[in-house]
Amino acid sequence: MTLSPSPRALPRLVVLLSGSGSNLQAILDACASGALSAQVALVVSNRKAAYGLTRAAQAGVPTLYFPLKPYTDAGKSRAQYDADLAAQLAPFQPDLIVLAGWMHVFSPAFLSCFAGKVVNLHPALPGMFPGAHAIARAYDAWRRGEIAHSGCMVHFAVPEVDAGPVIAQRIVPFQPGDTLEAYEARMHTAEHELIVEAIRLALAT
Repeated sequence: MTLSPSPRALPRLVVLLSGSGSNLQAILDACASGALSAQVALVVSNRKAAYGLTRAAQAGVPTLYFPLKPYTDAGKSRAQYDADLAAQLAPFQPDLIVLAGWMHVFSPAFLSCFAGKVVNLHPALPGMFPGAHAIARAYDAWRRGEIAHSGCMVHFAVPEVDAGPVIAQRIVPFQPGDTLEAYEARMHTAEHELIVEAIRLALAT
């Protein structure tokens, strides 16, 4: 009788989010369908009411609520928060940490623990509209005639806001008569596709 080698364990993802978790859902769906050869090992949120935690629980994925406020209330530094969160994640042995709507810029205290393994999704193109409300800011710029399109990107995280080497990006053009709501919907669709593609690329590097 010939024994075949046991199948290699799927790459392990840890997803960090602060909101509804629609990008997490795209990742979970891609994993479930086999479109993405990976597994979500843990979902983390810094906001207790984030619906992404519910999505994770419904999928049977462990969750962690890890708020910053107790640190700031105690006078502890952001770096201490980052180091403690990294220690919480380490036992899960992530192959990739995905920041999918995580509203917090990590310091080297976190990033150095997972060098080359932290990626961030941002709804703008490289060098454009860093920080919060990027979709609305791009829409306003289009209304002023300053741009014809925006887009989204996934990049390796660095201590600077929405900077770092780009893994993948996608242009999302504006259309005549666009409302902010219509543009946001198209952007989110592009994000859901892009994040799966970028995870696949990042795991292959």
